[in-house]
Amino acid sequence: MSILAVHTIADLRSRVREARRSGAAIAAVPTMGALHQGHGRLIERAREECGFVAVTVFVNPTQFNDPADYARYPRTLDADVAFCEMRGAHLVFAPAPEEMYPREQQAYVEAGEVAQYMEGRFRPGHFRGVATVVAKLLNIVGPDKAYFGEKDAQQVAVVRRMVEDLNFPVEIVEVSTVRESDGLALSSRNARLTAEQRRMAIALYEALSAASNRIAGGERRPAEVKRCAGEVFARYSGVRPEYFEVADPVRLTPLDRIEGAVRLAGAIWVGQTRLIDNILVEPDAR
Repeated sequence: MSILAVHTIADLRSRVREARRSGAAIAAVPTMGALHQGHGRLIERAREECGFVAVTVFVNPTQFNDPADYARYPRTLDADVAFCEMRGAHLVFAPAPEEMYPREQQAYVEAGEVAQYMEGRFRPGHFRGVATVVAKLLNIVGPDKAYFGEKDAQQVAVVRRMVEDLNFPVEIVEVSTVRESDGLALSSRNARLTAEQRRMAIALYEALSAASNRIAGGERRPAEVKRCAGEVFARYSGVRPEYFEVADPVRLTPLDRIEGAVRLAGAIWVGQTRLIDNILVEPDAR
């Protein structure tokens, strides 16, 4: 199968209409490109469940609070198209910024409480940009299902709440994080790391694992769980932790006491590269 790469909303909608007329369920896999096996897992899951898979590749300027970060974000469209073709996607939608934002954007989607903490605290305006561009992409593609990775758990929570509140006729499918053999979550930003920085990047997963083990051992005080994570970060002189949170798994708000499932989430800087990760912990009742 030869994949189609389209760059305009009109062309994308035409191709999706053709697929829907054939009876295919439509899947959307929103990405910012620089695709890796984590994205590959999303595409593979979409192929299993839907007859037509559209992968969107768009580095969205409105979700970057740092213009330098936006400028540095990798753009590898030719490789991304080949990647999608190898995994059986049917179409890549790769619009220019002018196609998505032909005039100054005045209508935005506010993400609410779920966006206030963690990423929302350190990246002002980020989730407003995420919610707005995902709303635009869902309206453009009109999928039956849309696929997102668990690594960006707060993003998934924002999108899920937006879809529920605004009555989008789409099912949000969350796909488990794909990791390297040592536990590092796959990310397009990993390509920026030097060999030494790559060695240090594992600090975040080690902190998540140590915190999870502390909860499994019976600890129910978030402050003590976070202190445990801090001990791990202290062993890595080249790592600067930005936050580490023990949060409600649905609302993503910080907890005062662990009484059930929690989402452990953190962000670190390794050199000039910012990495995020999270895990869901479901402790035994005690």
